[in-house]
Amino acid sequence: MERLPHKLNTLCAALLVAAVPALAADNFPVKPLRLVVPYPAGGPADTLARMVAPGMSARLGRQFVVDNRGGAGGSIGVETVAKASPDGYTLLFGNDGPVAVNPSLYKSVTYDPVRDLSAITQLTSSQLILVAHPSVPFRSIGELITAARPTTSRYTFASSGSGNASHLAGELLKTQTGILLTHVPYKGAAPALTDVMGGQVHLLFNNLLSALPQVKAGRLVAIATTGAKRSSATPEIPTVGESGVPGYDVSLWAGILAPAGTPKVIVDALYRSFAEIVQGPEVKPKLVAQGVEVIASRPNEFSRHVAHEVEKWAKVVRTSGAKVD
Repeated sequence: MERLPHKLNTLCAALLVAAVPALAADNFPVKPLRLVVPYPAGGPADTLARMVAPGMSARLGRQFVVDNRGGAGGSIGVETVAKASPDGYTLLFGNDGPVAVNPSLYKSVTYDPVRDLSAITQLTSSQLILVAHPSVPFRSIGELITAARPTTSRYTFASSGSGNASHLAGELLKTQTGILLTHVPYKGAAPALTDVMGGQVHLLFNNLLSALPQVKAGRLVAIATTGAKRSSATPEIPTVGESGVPGYDVSLWAGILAPAGTPKVIVDALYRSFAEIVQGPEVKPKLVAQGVEVIASRPNEFSRHVAHEVEKWAKVVRTSGAKVD
């Protein structure tokens, strides 16, 4: 049998290799999928992941397994996915902390979220609310800026821990306004909220769900919400941005990502499935009731958002000097 020329052999081999992902994508999925949640079971991220998992199983016809991989503020779970095979069978339930903040906050992080992950879709977005003890002499961001001048400020803000959203939201406000607020970290949101209600600390960026009942009861005063636009849950409360700090935006997001190099046809198929489920009647009403906005963005939109968030929080971490390890 006549042997093929060397160049032709090489070309045939290259075409065969290129065809393998395409064939895999055409038949996708042929086995169970794993959704890595970078936190222990029972938290908000795990709850949302388990909301969408049954719908994904039904839509794709394959078992959809939620795999909790907590540790290092979520970094261990992200690293697990970043190093996985880019075949669409290992996915990340990612959010702003481990994906966008941790690469700047933790020295030990080895992944680059822009380089090592493929964005599939941003599922949701939610806001924090800046609340204060009723004894403070301000009721708006403008009044806070006046009161918290660097030369005279005596005001403090609590957080549920150094480097998390409630801390960095305050650091971003300080960076964009030049005010002076002293950070008081706590080991969790509950003790931080308790001490602000007790008047030991003046301010707190907290989630809407736990803060609003205290505002309605008169134990706290609502100053502003932190998103780019007003929350549908609190349309009467202005945002920080519209209250004198243009461009201020702290929106907590959650989304689905895959290892870099996952074939586009698989990414697109997963996007369509997740978007349909999160916007469907089994999931969306539950999220809206909690003040969470459903996004379901396209892969390229989510990719741009992740890159923007990584850059934004790197600047805040650098300016504030926040470090965890």
